[in-house]
Amino acid sequence: MTPGGETPKPGRREGAPAAPAGTDATDAGSPYGLRRRDPVKNVSEQVHTAGRVKDLGATLLFSWPGVYFEGRFRGTGLGVVLDCTAADYDVQVDGVTVATLVTPGDTTYWIRGLRDGEHTVRVAKRNDTPGDTSTFGGFVAAPGGAVLSRPAPRDRQIEFIGDSITVGYGNVSGARACDPEQVKRNTNTDVSHGALTARQLDADYQINGLSGLGMVRNVAGICPEITYRTYYDRALLNVDDDVWENPGTWRPRIVVVNLGSNDFTDLTPGEPWTPDSLAAAFRTAYAAFLRKLRTRYGPGTSLVAVGFDRNAEHVRQVVEARNDAGDSGVHYWFLDRTGLDFLGCDGHTSARDDRVIADRLAPFLDSLPTGW
Repeated sequence: MTPGGETPKPGRREGAPAAPAGTDATDAGSPYGLRRRDPVKNVSEQVHTAGRVKDLGATLLFSWPGVYFEGRFRGTGLGVVLDCTAADYDVQVDGVTVATLVTPGDTTYWIRGLRDGEHTVRVAKRNDTPGDTSTFGGFVAAPGGAVLSRPAPRDRQIEFIGDSITVGYGNVSGARACDPEQVKRNTNTDVSHGALTARQLDADYQINGLSGLGMVRNVAGICPEITYRTYYDRALLNVDDDVWENPGTWRPRIVVVNLGSNDFTDLTPGEPWTPDSLAAAFRTAYAAFLRKLRTRYGPGTSLVAVGFDRNAEHVRQVVEARNDAGDSGVHYWFLDRTGLDFLGCDGHTSARDDRVIADRLAPFLDSLPTGW
């Protein structure tokens, strides 16, 4: 079993929703007469992304939820080149979502009928698909148009580390009862509280979230041979021992860690833990993880440890110990349940809750001594 649940079956393609006016979801009979894959020498020259990607030149490979690609183009249409049978994507032009692509497969998705001029485009991965690798092949301009130079990166960067709450698990469902397929279709990391917080602060972001996993123990004791820490260093989650190579541009001044909800789910028969041994192991692992982040990003990065539900007191103790050890850049933030409806799938936070949390978290992060 992979983290986050059932591994999607390779090669499966689900029906995408009908394309809105002004778009063309098919390759065959394209009004531009272009091949489905016009080669791009270097996709990274076209797009800005802050996500963890593997840069192969003509394509970018990725696995984490919430990865986004931003570009600029001139003309009346644009093709978005994707190869993915597992995840869903929102395509936004000039800040407006023009299409949601459901497991698009190997395709170029055409947006057409735009006013002739300069436009921005953004492609955002909606859900977590840790059992699969997705491929982005860049943008293709319609005849008479051009893909322009990539947008400049934002000055601010925030990294969000966590589990299903960070992913935005089932947040747009509007109901708690969901089957696995409904969870996939109704998870939208692009409107998770992390993404919304970053947008409030005009920051680039990574959402490095994995549903179901904890610091030392996973939800209901599943998959005891792995934890979130097994995967944190990877770019491609389904590739054993993969290591993401930071291109040198990812230097977050804030890292938000929200792990522990799964660790403290009810113990099941046969697990080796007692409440006391679990708490002690959690605190030890959490402290080591914070030290790892401090080594990776240096003393100028504020580390925010989130207390939520049963993990709150343990997280608070770890933060106090780090402060006592001389690291004043570690901060505690309590995720207050007050006013949240938990109408996401399986009782997770809803899209409304994500907005409420972002409205609370953004001012706290903005108050930190980041030098912004």
